[in-house]
Amino acid sequence: MEILELIQSNLLTPIVLFFIFGIIAARIKSDLKIPDAISEFLPIYLLAAIGLHGGIEMRNTGFETMLVPMLVAIGLSLVFTLNHYQILRRIGKFNLFDSYALASTYGAVGAVTFSVGLSFLKNQGVTSEGYIAAILAVLEPVAFILAIFLTNMAVSKQIREKKESVGETQVASEIELGISETKTNLKQVLHESVTGKAIVILLGSIIIGYLIGEEGFSSISIVFDELFTGAIVIFLIEMGIIAGQRLDDIKKVGMFLVGFSILIPTFNGIIGVLVATLLGLSLGGAVMFGLLLASASFIAAPAVLRHAIPQAKPSLYITSALGITFPYNIIVLLPIMFMISTVLHNEGSIDLFYYISRGLL
Repeated sequence: MEILELIQSNLLTPIVLFFIFGIIAARIKSDLKIPDAISEFLPIYLLAAIGLHGGIEMRNTGFETMLVPMLVAIGLSLVFTLNHYQILRRIGKFNLFDSYALASTYGAVGAVTFSVGLSFLKNQGVTSEGYIAAILAVLEPVAFILAIFLTNMAVSKQIREKKESVGETQVASEIELGISETKTNLKQVLHESVTGKAIVILLGSIIIGYLIGEEGFSSISIVFDELFTGAIVIFLIEMGIIAGQRLDDIKKVGMFLVGFSILIPTFNGIIGVLVATLLGLSLGGAVMFGLLLASASFIAAPAVLRHAIPQAKPSLYITSALGITFPYNIIVLLPIMFMISTVLHNEGSIDLFYYISRGLL
C-alpha cells in the first residue's frame, strides 16, 4: 500500500474522523462540550489500560529486554531537546525562555498520541512491544528536567554577568526584569513531574499489570481492552474541539514555528523508527518507538512549564503541540512511519539495513 493510500485510509478511521468532527464543531461555534467528569476520567482510563498491557509485557519478556531501548530512548530525547533549543534560539530567534519551553515540549512525549498510535496499529492488524509504555513513563519528565536545569544555568550566568557589569547594588533590578524569578528548584520540578497524576497512574498500572499477569488481566480485559478504542474516540472529540479553538492562534505563532512543528516531529520520528529497527524491535514496536520521539506533550507540558519557566508564552508551546503537531502526527506521520517500518522489516531488509549502517559507522 502506498503512503498516500495509507494516509487516506487512516483519514477514514473512526478516531481521525471524530477528531476532525471535534474541530468542525469548534469552528462552527457549537456548544458541544464533553462533560468535565468524563474529560478527567478518560485520560486516567487510557493511561491505566496502556500501563496494564505494558506491565504484562514486561512480565512476559523480562526487564532486561527493555533496558537497552529505554536507555537509547532517554539518550535520544536529551539530544533532541538540545537540538530543538539550538534551532529555536539560533535560527528561529526565540528568546531563551520560549526556546527551552518549546524544546522540552518537543523532547517530551504525548500519552494521547501514544494511545492513538496503539489504535492505529490495531487497525492495521499489527502489535507492538507492550513494554514501550514503561519507556513512555520514563521519558515524560526527562526533557523537562534538562530544559529547566539549562534554563537555571543560563539565568545564573545572566545574573553573574549583570553583577560584574553594574555592581552588586543594582542586582535587585533583576527581579524587575523577571530574571531571578525564573530560577526554579529542580527537586521541586522533579517531584511534581514524577508525582503528577499521569505518571502515577501509568507507573502504578505497569506495576499492577506486572503482578497480575495475563491470567489476572483476563477478568478485567472487557474494560481495559475491548473498550479502549471507544474511549479514545470520545477523548479525541474533546481534543478536536480544543484544537479547533486554537486554529486562530496558529497565525500568531509564525510560519517558522509552524514549519518547526511539522519538520521536527518528522525527523525525530523517522530517526526513532530506524534506531528501533536496529535495536531489533518489531514492525509495530519501531512505529511506537518513533512515535514516542515524534510526539509533543500538550497535557503535561503546560502543567510543568507554567510553574517551571513562567516567562515562556504558553500560547506558543500549547498551540504548536496541540494545534499543529498532534493532528499532523495522527493523520500523516503515523502512516509514514508505518510504511518505513514495513519496508525495513520486509524479509531481508533488516539484514541489509544492519550491514549498511555498520558500513557507514
